[in-house]
Amino acid sequence: MPRHVVAAGDAGQPVRGPLPRTRGRQRTHLPVEVAYVAALSRVRIVGTGLIGTSIGLAIRDRGVEVSLSDPSPTAVALAADLGAGRLATDDDPAPELIVVAAPPDVTGDVVAQQLTRFPQATVTDVASVKRVIAHELAEAGADASRYVGGHPMAGRERSGAISGRSDLFQGRPWVVVPTSNSHPGRVEQVCALAELAGAVVTRMEAAEHDAAVAAVSHVPQVAASLVASRLRELPTESVALAGQGLRDVTRIAASDPALWTQILVGNASAVRDILAELARDLGGVVAALDAIGDNPDALAPGARGVLAALVADGNAGHARIPGKHGLTAVAYGVVTVVVADEPGTVARLLHDIGAEGVNMEDLHIEHEVGRQVGIVQVSVVPQAVEPLIEALRRRGWNVRD
Repeated sequence: MPRHVVAAGDAGQPVRGPLPRTRGRQRTHLPVEVAYVAALSRVRIVGTGLIGTSIGLAIRDRGVEVSLSDPSPTAVALAADLGAGRLATDDDPAPELIVVAAPPDVTGDVVAQQLTRFPQATVTDVASVKRVIAHELAEAGADASRYVGGHPMAGRERSGAISGRSDLFQGRPWVVVPTSNSHPGRVEQVCALAELAGAVVTRMEAAEHDAAVAAVSHVPQVAASLVASRLRELPTESVALAGQGLRDVTRIAASDPALWTQILVGNASAVRDILAELARDLGGVVAALDAIGDNPDALAPGARGVLAALVADGNAGHARIPGKHGLTAVAYGVVTVVVADEPGTVARLLHDIGAEGVNMEDLHIEHEVGRQVGIVQVSVVPQAVEPLIEALRRRGWNVRD
């Protein structure tokens, strides 16, 4: 049975609505005068790209009335056609919550506009940087008590409303970033939005958030782009040698230059600090390699230690990346199967794995150069490796040793 809150609204009238169940955090026990804002029934989404459309799809599935707005008539009409909400009109009742899903370089301006246009509404955003928005709102003299920053940590390689998914945020972190002026009830309302979308709420201050995303998102983008840029003038024969390692490192290099310019500009100082540390570390590696030069038998005291420490420190950092369901990462065993590059082959393989009662923890697919075959690497718990190899061979699969 859904929980409800009944308390005084801004105009002193009772406000009723469902309060979603708490997921992934402990809900604050609010005084009655602020608890009302956790109820959501009318949400306006400003910006109908991938994230805005996905939010609309997710919360409409939970019974929230969603209206959509976007400077592009085509974009907003497409989002409405896909079921993310209905087109906003001037006759609509005022929304309780406004989600600004605009490009990062205009998010602050759009948030300020919405705070002015709807003086009773809570306003949040989805931008990946937060300090600059708080600064822009302060300069604009906006009512920051009704603004609560937000950053759903989810996305896809493809952009636009057509790529929107109602399950995009399921189990993903959604960082809620209050300002020092944010009303506690408004914060609860944004947390409720994230929970309705299926996300796991994490609360951070703006500086903490920007430093965190610089390390786990923005600097990796820079690193991937730098590595990929080295391939531009590499001979075709050399690029043809690329395997899964290079693909893994450069996967996010195929990103939108305009969007990432906005993100890096908005978080310049935090990204710069980490890149400066990387530059120092890289300088040490270059110096170690210089000491060895073209003579692998060179004494080069300390050089080998630097190179070993590089990889060992990387191992330690990699081990801290959360694994399945956010738990500590587990070392899985890998079963490698060579399959024909034909429709339905991988589906049959996965069916056979399931038929053996083995849970697949991860899956990677590569293609061999010059052969119409694929290499499927199936990750399973270590104790399942040998039984699965034997079972798949009995079923006729070409399993590599």
